[in-house]
Amino acid sequence: MSWYYNLMEEYVTDAIVLKKEPSGESDMRYTLFSERFGKISAKAKSSRRIVSKLAGHLEPGTVAKVRFIDKGSAQIVDALKSSRVDISPEDLRFLNDLLPDLQADPDLWIQLARRAFSWRDVLRTLGWDPHGALCSLCGRKAGWFFIARQEFLCDSCVSKMGKNKISYIRIEVPVVVRGDGPSVL
Repeated sequence: MSWYYNLMEEYVTDAIVLKKEPSGESDMRYTLFSERFGKISAKAKSSRRIVSKLAGHLEPGTVAKVRFIDKGSAQIVDALKSSRVDISPEDLRFLNDLLPDLQADPDLWIQLARRAFSWRDVLRTLGWDPHGALCSLCGRKAGWFFIARQEFLCDSCVSKMGKNKISYIRIEVPVVVRGDGPSVL
């Protein structure tokens, strides 16, 4: 065996755990949104065992300092939980479905790790500004974002399509009441 095949890279980054799923008998596969690398998928060996040092630090919604190696595929070797984000498990799943792999986004990182979560702000940061968005099917004011097709839809078109909570994000449109009546931000 050549020395070339034994090379590996080691990386350390802050990351938000988006998803975890069993992988094999005692391993776990994690999907992370990291500050340096964007969305990555990495395996953690033996993290399903009771004595695992990683398991408590890598729950969905956790912000952790993660050390991983890349030897063809990413493997988490160490993690230290620093905080939690205030994002629901359902929204973490939507983020996992929406974010592209290996594309760091410093603005999105700051927004997710340090601010109150808002789909309007996330979509705007990713290039889909919901302010003034129109339904891609009928042209009316949009109230939903369809993740699978990455498009805006109105209430009427969503109801015709059969709203499936797995695929749609409700866009909150805050209304501010001023002296001259309500207005949309």
